[in-house]
Amino acid sequence: MNEKDIEKILLAVREGETSIERALDRLRNLPFEDLGFVKIDHHRALRQGFPEVIFGRGKTPKQVAEIVRGMLRAKSSHNILVTRADAKIFAAVKRVAGRAKRVAFHELSGAITIERDREIRGKGLILVVTAGTSDIPVAEEALVTARSFGNRAEAIYDVGVAGIHRLLEHRQKLTEARAIVCVAGMEGALPSVVAGLVAAPVIAVPTSVGYGSSFGGLSALFAMLNSCASNVSVVNIDNGFGAACVASAINRA
Repeated sequence: MNEKDIEKILLAVREGETSIERALDRLRNLPFEDLGFVKIDHHRALRQGFPEVIFGRGKTPKQVAEIVRGMLRAKSSHNILVTRADAKIFAAVKRVAGRAKRVAFHELSGAITIERDREIRGKGLILVVTAGTSDIPVAEEALVTARSFGNRAEAIYDVGVAGIHRLLEHRQKLTEARAIVCVAGMEGALPSVVAGLVAAPVIAVPTSVGYGSSFGGLSALFAMLNSCASNVSVVNIDNGFGAACVASAINRA
């Protein structure tokens, strides 16, 4: 539940539209609901501004579906996001969500969204930039997450340092962004270049894209950690979700 959900319940009690008992029933599962195999953090949106997100990898389709069912049962208004899912998990979630819900599977990133709230809460634009086409799955995870959290988010793909003129073509859009998520594999040089062009914070995401000496993204990670651009921060390898969370927090501040 977020502040808006709590406010609606309190107003309904004040106006006599619902009883205290029914209001207590709505609030009973705060701060969490224990389903045995999982404890759903219904309080997170109220506490942090963003709801709990379901990490699909390692969970069975049935487990993910039950978590989604619990979130829907709570009757909160926030969007529901599942990351690192597959087609089997999507099928299970779709059955639970029903036809009335706006359910989508973003195949490249493996993200599942249930849209229940279209309000834009971010103050500006979050821009997601990739070095190459192979980085798009991680970038899409960031893009889907940012939009799910109520941000205006756009993407610029395949503008890596091997053809720097491609990036410079988008310089105006880069300067408009309030936060930039920069996704790159190989040598991981793009975030430093982008950060040198803008005043906004740049969240660098190393990807596991590259040949043998990229060591599954470690080379890009180390390069980004050693960036000489002072407005670069770095998240873990392939962590588009985490980058979008940081960008969302910046965009709301």
